[in-house]
Amino acid sequence: MKVAMYYNNRDVRLEKMPVPTIGPGELLVKVVASGICGSDVMEWYRIKKAPRVLGHEIAGEIVEVGKGVQGYNIGDRVFVSHHVPCNTCHYCLNGHHTVCDTLRTTNFDPGGFAEYIRVPEINVDRGTFILPEEISFEEGVFIEPLACVLRGQRLAKLKPGQSVFVIGSGISGVLHIALAKASGAGRVIASDINDFRLKSARQSGADEILLAEEVSPERIRAINQGRLADLVIVCAGSQSAYRQGFLSVDRGGTVLCFGLLQPGIDLSFPFFDFWNDGITLLPTYGGAPIDILQAIELIQAKRLPLREMITHRLPLAEIKLGFQLVAEAKESIKVIIKPHR
Repeated sequence: MKVAMYYNNRDVRLEKMPVPTIGPGELLVKVVASGICGSDVMEWYRIKKAPRVLGHEIAGEIVEVGKGVQGYNIGDRVFVSHHVPCNTCHYCLNGHHTVCDTLRTTNFDPGGFAEYIRVPEINVDRGTFILPEEISFEEGVFIEPLACVLRGQRLAKLKPGQSVFVIGSGISGVLHIALAKASGAGRVIASDINDFRLKSARQSGADEILLAEEVSPERIRAINQGRLADLVIVCAGSQSAYRQGFLSVDRGGTVLCFGLLQPGIDLSFPFFDFWNDGITLLPTYGGAPIDILQAIELIQAKRLPLREMITHRLPLAEIKLGFQLVAEAKESIKVIIKPHR
């Protein structure tokens, strides 16, 4: 089968490897659509394990069922979660599924940028979901990133009517915007360094859009009836974005840390202001099983403008272009790879 082998952001090669052989309790899934995630182009994060086949936002069709598998049949349309929790450790039992050791070590084989993947038994057991008829393969690609967004806003306890400021309007940012509006948020403000992405933010539901250079506490107050934002969601992985976030959150508000900074980068923030104003600084990573189920329900109900977020559909042979588009972060939002196109 054909796979896209990642060496670095500028070197993603179309190669061949055998179709995986499945064992008892496993599934073989034909990958119909696979999204390129922003984390796929974090070279500092990915290159240490290169060469490897990346891709974890997948939707496909079961083509082989291993001995003993129940509840799944050849021809079923599925979403498969690459990371799954054990559901029994201290962290899972306390609602922290995304820091579970099992979740951090599980994956499917070889990766979503391939024509087929082998789904290990544990992923079959708790990470494989039948796609409802209302969800296309392309929409299924959004299940994993939307689950991550859902978890962040769930932990942040966003309430109807609250104001939201999203810093960074790539795919994570526009998903946060669309979800916040669908959840009844009040005024939603979005920023980015790129006009193309700001247009997407507007299309996804943002009430106001700002170039990053225009952001200031005074501007946020002017837009938000004299107040800073109740919830600031930082989706850009830069120190300047986080500094803007710290300055843009209202008393009693929350800064949701969604964008990732490289290890070794230390952030300073005005501790007295955080203490005095009752600010919550909240990190979030991944999505828990409950978030995946909710993501499927939201997509099935057509609550979010997902299809409008897709800017590129490419065959596996053009994945190098896909990585370039996502890494440049200029005129793309969601890039989807079609391995069998």
